[in-house]
Amino acid sequence: MNLTTVRSRARLAGGTHSATSAAPAARTDRSRHERRLGLLLAAPSFVVMVAVTAYPLLYAVVLSLYRYRLTDPAGKEFIGLENYVTVLRDPIWWADVATTAIITLVSVAVELVLGFAFAWVMYKVLRGRSLVRTGILIPYGIVTVVSAFVWRYAFQLDSGFVNQWFGLAEFNWFGGRWSSLFVITLSEIWKTTPFISLLLLAGLVQVPGELLEAATVDGATARQRLQKVILPNMKAAIMVALLFRTLDAWRIFDNPYVMTGGANNTETLSFLAYRQNVSLVNLGAGSAVSVLLFLTVVLIAFVFIKGFRTDLGQMKGQR
Repeated sequence: MNLTTVRSRARLAGGTHSATSAAPAARTDRSRHERRLGLLLAAPSFVVMVAVTAYPLLYAVVLSLYRYRLTDPAGKEFIGLENYVTVLRDPIWWADVATTAIITLVSVAVELVLGFAFAWVMYKVLRGRSLVRTGILIPYGIVTVVSAFVWRYAFQLDSGFVNQWFGLAEFNWFGGRWSSLFVITLSEIWKTTPFISLLLLAGLVQVPGELLEAATVDGATARQRLQKVILPNMKAAIMVALLFRTLDAWRIFDNPYVMTGGANNTETLSFLAYRQNVSLVNLGAGSAVSVLLFLTVVLIAFVFIKGFRTDLGQMKGQR
């Protein structure tokens, strides 16, 4: 080997090392540019959202510090955190927290499984794909109040057709806590499963086909491909679906309001806030409930984001 060949290889090695060391810097610059561009694009919407929501939220915080009923405006009195102490010591608050948690956990868990199944069907079907997707998404397009009235009518004791189908002529679905919660949760699952399936479908189409083919060639079973290839690559989509649906389910109001009116211990946190603010016109305590509900929503979002620890930049191959 002559000296010229040695020098040529050395220059090639040096060039390769320089290119390798420059790649992280280039990716970092690109990530920084994309982050800046994302902030600029989101800024107008963020400003509008803050302008619309900041004042009502701050006003609710202020009202929560007062003893204030619309029926006695002259008796408005600053009491500090007393409303919060009263709400948190009241068994009704914790009963409503338990009811809301039950509806949220059951509905979101079932919706995640059914949503993935529907997403898989929409992903795999070849003929009539548009028809299948439209049929699956129809329930989500119905107004929640309308669907709640339909479900209430279907399960009513005297005029409902569900009892006729199953031979339960004397069973009152809305006569007890657990049967009422069953109908409320079932209607919630029927209404919002298409939303989760749509989000999961968006994540499913992002799974690299090369990985699935490689796993199949290596002899991986369908279960192994699901656990080792599909679900890890859908982590971001699953997080978004769970986060959105959990926050939405935690604020459930329409179904309990229409079906039971909060009877049989089916009142949720949003219903409690409505009852205090609207029915009892107790703006002080009602605002405290609303603020606490908002804080629980923020806490749930924080737990989800920290628990999943999904780095979207890393999933795109950036560091």
